[in-house]
Amino acid sequence: MSSSPSFPASSSPLRAAHPASAPDGRARASRRRLFELSALAAVVGAAAGVAAYALYGLIVLVSNLVFYQTWSFQHRDAAEHTLGWLVIIVPALGGIVVGLMAKYGSPKIRGHGIPEAMEAVLFNRSRIAPRVALLKPASVAVAIGTGGPFGAEGPIIQTGGALGSILGQALHLTASERKVLLASGAAAGMAATFSTPIAAVILAIELLLFEYKARSFVPLVIASTIATAVRFMLMGRGAMFSIGPADFGFPGSLAWYLPLGVLCGLVAAGFSHALYWIEDQFEKLPFDDMWWPAIGGLGLGIIALFVPRVLGVGYGTISDILNVRLALGALGLIMLAKAAALLVSLGSGTSGGLLAPMFTIGAALGGLYAGVVNHFVPAAHLSPGAFALVGMAAVFGSAARAPFTFIIFAFELTRDYDSVLPLMMVVVVAHAVALLLMKNSIMTEKLSRRGLHVHQEYEVDVFQQVQVGEAMDRHPAMVPATTTIGVLAERIAAGEAELVRHQALLLSDAKGKLAGIITRGDLVRAFERDAEGRMTALEAGTQEPQVAYPDETVSEALGRMLQADCGRLPVVDRENPSKIVGYLGRAAVLEARLKRVHEDHVREPGWLKTVR
Repeated sequence: MSSSPSFPASSSPLRAAHPASAPDGRARASRRRLFELSALAAVVGAAAGVAAYALYGLIVLVSNLVFYQTWSFQHRDAAEHTLGWLVIIVPALGGIVVGLMAKYGSPKIRGHGIPEAMEAVLFNRSRIAPRVALLKPASVAVAIGTGGPFGAEGPIIQTGGALGSILGQALHLTASERKVLLASGAAAGMAATFSTPIAAVILAIELLLFEYKARSFVPLVIASTIATAVRFMLMGRGAMFSIGPADFGFPGSLAWYLPLGVLCGLVAAGFSHALYWIEDQFEKLPFDDMWWPAIGGLGLGIIALFVPRVLGVGYGTISDILNVRLALGALGLIMLAKAAALLVSLGSGTSGGLLAPMFTIGAALGGLYAGVVNHFVPAAHLSPGAFALVGMAAVFGSAARAPFTFIIFAFELTRDYDSVLPLMMVVVVAHAVALLLMKNSIMTEKLSRRGLHVHQEYEVDVFQQVQVGEAMDRHPAMVPATTTIGVLAERIAAGEAELVRHQALLLSDAKGKLAGIITRGDLVRAFERDAEGRMTALEAGTQEPQVAYPDETVSEALGRMLQADCGRLPVVDRENPSKIVGYLGRAAVLEARLKRVHEDHVREPGWLKTVR
C-alpha cells in the first residue's frame, strides 16, 4: 500500500494560519529584489560595454601587429596584407597559441561562445569561472588577429555573460538571479557590438533564459541600454557595418522571397551538419587536441592565399555585399571560400564567433540569388542589397533557432519599416526548413553531443494557468477525527468506495470543520505503535496540515507540496480556513497536466465534418 509521509505541524514550513500575509510578503520582497537586480544589471551592462570596446581594440591591435607590423588601434582590413605566401603559416601560429591556452588555461575558451553560455545557464547554475572572462577574449584576439574568419560577437556575448556570472557569484543571490545577470551581460555584449539593443534582449530570451518574466526582462533591457550608451561614447553611434537604402519591393517580389527562404534553410542545415562532421574528423586525429587549431589555421591560410577576403571578421566585406559593391562572381567566391575557411578553422576547436562569418555567407547568398534571378528574369528587378540583408538574417536565424532575434536585428540595422515583411517571411520559412532538417540547432548540437538536452521552446506552465478550484476533488473522503484506526482500517478493508479512492483522508471535528489529515502511511505506522487499533485517526495523522485555496493556482499548491514533502492537500476556504471545500492530490495535479496534453495532441471533429 503506497503512502506519502505526513508531518506534524511543528515541522511544517508553511502554516495554514495567516493565508494572505506570506504571499504579500513574498511579493514585496520580489519587488525589492527586482530593483536590486536591475541596479546590478546596469553595472554589468556598463562593464560589458567597456569589455566589448577593449576586445575590439585588442583584435585590431593584434591584427595590425601581425599583418602590418605596426602598433595601431586604427582598423585595417587584413585582406589587404602584404605578407605574400607567409599568410599560410600566420593563422597556424595563432592556432598554436590558442591550443596552448585551451590546454593549460581552460577548455571553455574553445568554440563560438554562445553554447558555452547556454551550458552555464542550463547545467551549471549560471556559474562561469573567472578565468574564462580573461582567457576567452585573449584567445579570440589571437585567433582573429592572426586572420581567423570569425566574429567577435559570440565571444563578447560569452565574456559579458561571464562578467554577470562572476558578479552573481560574488554576491548573495539565488541561482535564478545569477542567471538573469549572466543573460544581462550576454545581451549587453551583443548590444555593445552591433548597437542593436532590442535584438540583444530578444537573443538573451530565445537562447539563454527561455522565459519572459519581469525579473529577467527589466534587468535585460537596462543592461542592453547601458551597454549601447557606452558603445555610443566609446565607438560612436554607427553600426558595425553600414547599409544604404534598399528597395524591398514587397509585396510585388513575394514570389521571389519564398524560394530564398527555402534556400537559406537548406544552407543553414547543411552548414551545421558540415561543421560538426569536420569536428568529428578532428576527433579522430591520433595526436593531442592542442594541435588541432594549428591544423585548422593551416587550412585557413591556404584558402586565404587565394581569397584574402576570408581573413578576419569581415565587417568591410559585409558592408560591400549589402551595398552591392561586388560582382556576382565575387559573391559566389566569397560565399564558398568563407564557408570553407570557417568550417576548417572553427571545426578544429579554436576560439571564435559564428555571427559575422555566417552573416557574410547569408548576405552573399541573398545577393547572389537576386543577381542570378535578375540575369535570367530581367523583369524581376530584384534589389541585391535587400535580398542580401534578408539572407543574412535568415541563414543565421534558422541555424541558431532564434528567428525573432534576427528579424529584429536586421530591422535595427536598416531602421527601414519596409524591410519587416520580407524579413519575417524569409526568416520563418528558413526556420521551418531548418527545423525539418536539423534535430538540434547549431548552438545546441555541441551540448547534445555531450549528453546535455536543451529544450529551446518555452511556454507558460499549465500549472500556472489552472486554479486549484478547477482541479480539486469537490467531494473529498472525510471521516470523524475521533474514529479509531482499528475501525478505519476495517472500513478500508471492506472496500468502502469513499475511503479507498484516495491515499489520504480528511479528518473533521464535530462541527464538520477541518481537524487534520491521515495518510495510508500514517495508518501503517500507527499500527506499529498500537497493534490493537485504539488510537484515534487524529492522533495518528497530522493535526495542522498544509492546505490549498481554491483561488490559487495549481503551481502555488504544488510548490507547497514540494516544500512540505507531502503529496496531497486539503482545500479550504481562504476566508474561513477550517471550512473544507475540496481535496488536491497527485492525481488531480496530473489531470491538469493531461488537459494540456489533450489540447496539444487530440484532434477534435470540425464543424465541416459535423455538417456532413
